[in-house]
Amino acid sequence: MDRLLQSVKIVINDKLYLKDPESSTLGKKIVEDSILMIHTMGFENFTFKKLGVRIGSNESSIYRYFENKHKLLLYLASWYWGWLEYQLVFATHSITDPKEKLDKAIEILTRATEVDSAFSHINEILLNKIVINEYSKSYLTKEVDQENKEGYFVIYKRLVNRMSQIIKEVNAGYPYPSSLASTLIEGSLHQYFLMDHFSSLTSCDLKTTPTEYFKHLVFNTLNIKKNGQKYS
Repeated sequence: MDRLLQSVKIVINDKLYLKDPESSTLGKKIVEDSILMIHTMGFENFTFKKLGVRIGSNESSIYRYFENKHKLLLYLASWYWGWLEYQLVFATHSITDPKEKLDKAIEILTRATEVDSAFSHINEILLNKIVINEYSKSYLTKEVDQENKEGYFVIYKRLVNRMSQIIKEVNAGYPYPSSLASTLIEGSLHQYFLMDHFSSLTSCDLKTTPTEYFKHLVFNTLNIKKNGQKYS
């Protein structure tokens, strides 16, 4: 299994980059250090010039990989959603009971992030923080409809669809599976954001995790009983 995971490659829409950063040491360094810098200084203050200074390379060399920092943010977000998708698939593929699969899927999509040794140049914990704090900046733009047509969000949409299908397996009659799936994924990010910045606006904390909250929400929304009892 470890060898299999080591061979996993997250495939990103090639329109998001000019040269695949996974194809070279410099490209991987650009991705690795951009995650560290965006996490530290925020997306607004991050520039390719500052990144070039950090990695000891010309700013122009970064532009050979990414057209602009917006495309870089879309790339990082796409990589995160692809990584989360592969976590979901590996964790649920052998589960035959729909309720158990749903339970595991919610856990995968809402749990606190841990570093994955299969991708040594990516700090998944910091990338998760970037997605929590910065992801909305990748789609709250005037160009979002055109970018959607070009497939920039295809991995995220595929992840939502996978979760929607798992919901349908449990309750085929539930009329809003896609809405519930997207609420779960986006809502998890929001709950972690509130925990970090507006703790009085959420019931989640170190004792009550977003995973517990969303299992309660989803199972009760779908009217699923656990051991013959209403989920609590």
